[in-house]
Amino acid sequence: MARCLIGCGSNLGKRREQLDRALELLRFMPGVTLQAVSRYRETTPVGGPPGQGPFLNGACLIETELPPRQVLDMLAAVENTLHRERTERWGQRTIDLDLLLYEDIVMNTADLTVPHPRMATRRFVLEPAAEIAGDLPYPAGACTVRDLLDNISTPHPLIAVVGVPGSGAAEVASAIADAVMGRVLHAPAPLPIPDGGPPVSLARWRQTLTAWAAPLAVSRWDDAAQATIADFWCEWLPDAAEDSLDHDSLADFRSDVAAAAEACVAPVVAILLTADSAVLEERIAFRSRHAREHTDVFADLAPAAILCDRTGDGLTPLLRIQDRLVRRLRTTGDRGSRAPKAVITIDAGDISRAALEAIAAVEAML
Repeated sequence: MARCLIGCGSNLGKRREQLDRALELLRFMPGVTLQAVSRYRETTPVGGPPGQGPFLNGACLIETELPPRQVLDMLAAVENTLHRERTERWGQRTIDLDLLLYEDIVMNTADLTVPHPRMATRRFVLEPAAEIAGDLPYPAGACTVRDLLDNISTPHPLIAVVGVPGSGAAEVASAIADAVMGRVLHAPAPLPIPDGGPPVSLARWRQTLTAWAAPLAVSRWDDAAQATIADFWCEWLPDAAEDSLDHDSLADFRSDVAAAAEACVAPVVAILLTADSAVLEERIAFRSRHAREHTDVFADLAPAAILCDRTGDGLTPLLRIQDRLVRRLRTTGDRGSRAPKAVITIDAGDISRAALEAIAAVEAML
């Protein structure tokens, strides 16, 4: 039998009755044993259209012999029984049942992602979940559900918005800071990606590390802000440097980064922005066309635009760096001990939509 953590919510109609009814339906499903139910908590809607009423949120723990896809189908059947309508993303609903965790399985298919891709920063999910299943493992972060709740409860948290040049990290970080009245930190130096000239030297990478680490130093950290949003993360610099440095220089640089990170405030959450090749290619072309204009739009793509002009290919280095960044943040063994427990991956193809999703992820934790 597998243990599954289910999130429950309602903000339309008779909320408590609908939640109770959903739990009763789950209780009598074949192959399912209802183990524990949390208290209900009233919460403010996060994201979605304005004017919604407050939610009642809770969680339940079940044991089941059903595989993950059939659990998802079962939850959808319960929602349909209670007249759930899916007309608007994050809109109001009679009932909402989410498969949060299925044992320690990590899977990502077209219609099912486990663990739930947004649970790690949602206080309205983690508080009831920790009440009944605090010791349940969260495999995507190599921690427990209670650890996730403690993580987002860190006073004055640092949130890192990370992505390759052209992903819109600076724009998204600014949007989050404005929305939550936080402080924004922009990268003090650009990421030194190849521009078709000589390979970037170890000295240049060390200069970048020194510049990035300075505003994050524990010794000078200003904890007056509700949250600090940075558009850079020191610990992925070695991944970006792999194409520039030889084996020994890269090993030295990894040691430099590890030492610098120990003296820096660690992010509790990473907002990982990803962009596909078509999006990055379009943005490189935009930057190349507007290189002589006084615009900051995708200014971090200037080296890629130069490389494109020189070689016809400014895209390949960015895609390699992005692949390494995604691997580092999605593979728990590659993150490092000071890496964020919570990673929220957002498609950066539409910057406005990416900003709204990132804002919702951060608002849900504060």
